Amino acid sequence: MKKKVLAVLLTAAMAVSLTACGTNDGGNSANDGSSNQTQESSNDASDSAEEPSGEGADGAEGNDAASDDSEGFNPDKAADAMTIEEVREKNGAEVPVDADKKLGVVMKSLSNEFWRTLQEGYEAAAEDTGLKIDIQATTDESDETGQQTMTEALTTQGVNALLMSPISDSNLTSAVESANDADVLTVNVNDGLIAEANHYVGPNAYMNGQLAAEWISNKLGDEGQVAIVVGMAKAFAARERTAGFKEWITDNNSKLEVVAEQNADWDRQKAKELANTWITQYPDLKAIFCNNDDMALGVVEAVEESGADILVVGVDGIGEAYDSIRAGKLDATVDSFPFYMAQVAVECTLRSLAGQELPSAVATPQALIDSENVDTDAAEIINWTAPAYQK
Repeated sequence: MKKKVLAVLLTAAMAVSLTACGTNDGGNSANDGSSNQTQESSNDASDSAEEPSGEGADGAEGNDAASDDSEGFNPDKAADAMTIEEVREKNGAEVPVDADKKLGVVMKSLSNEFWRTLQEGYEAAAEDTGLKIDIQATTDESDETGQQTMTEALTTQGVNALLMSPISDSNLTSAVESANDADVLTVNVNDGLIAEANHYVGPNAYMNGQLAAEWISNKLGDEGQVAIVVGMAKAFAARERTAGFKEWITDNNSKLEVVAEQNADWDRQKAKELANTWITQYPDLKAIFCNNDDMALGVVEAVEESGADILVVGVDGIGEAYDSIRAGKLDATVDSFPFYMAQVAVECTLRSLAGQELPSAVATPQALIDSENVDTDAAEIINWTAPAYQK
């Protein structure tokens, strides 16, 4: 029997309670319990990855405590990782809010819907807490220097915490080191990998790939040629999503065969051109896994134009991906629920600023969405309970 990917991220104990959540993450939906899977994150980062040794984290010491010395810090394998439910169970439901605290956010380009939805989540948290959250984003997905400048400027302006989604694993290293030296709490959110950051908050990227591989295997009867469109080689999420996909195939003795794998730099047009080449080069190609939805939508265009019968799966759960699934074009996406991710990130930041013990990594919800669950409300899939802010 194939080993099944873990099934539910947050337990049923988390009641559905939405406040300031009028913005649905692109029409995100819930698992119906049949062919669709959701992640359950606990202290195991994935069911096929070996855990590094490490103790629990205390505030800013988080990443050091859970690092694997052979690889460096990897939030997907952090031994002390928790869900937000587990964080609440450990520290209490109420989230302390100090009105004098200022938070700074640095993101990637808002031309991508994922980052716009993350921004909406941050804005909802600012409204709920009454705190000033200075949100900044680059003009494009490759502006590493721009992100560094923003981060340094926010530190100079005296923010108490920085929530950052870096373009690469290295472009914010020096800026984060300077922030740490200035006693600014540093939180790595969703993408990139900042080994120097105090905490990581985001989905298990390795599990993104595992969920996609399992779904494709089920649809193809565990046999056929598949290809992978990678994001950027220097992006942690791209590497982990790709590794999760390929290692699911290996770990399950699957007959799926990865015949092609290439970067498209998160770019829709590049992904489309890549798919055009593969469709000609591999006439028996049955599925393409893309590291994000923008690239997946480009691949969908190529598949449509060619008339080929090829499954396409993306990651992120943007609204356009949901619409494409409803239209019978994109086959599936692994949704990372950025609206709720931002709220979890702010909650964890406030808890850490208040002196509560947090792990090095807090795993946020994700789920595979296809035609069977695309119209179910997002909150149901994660049993969402809004943060209980104590002002």
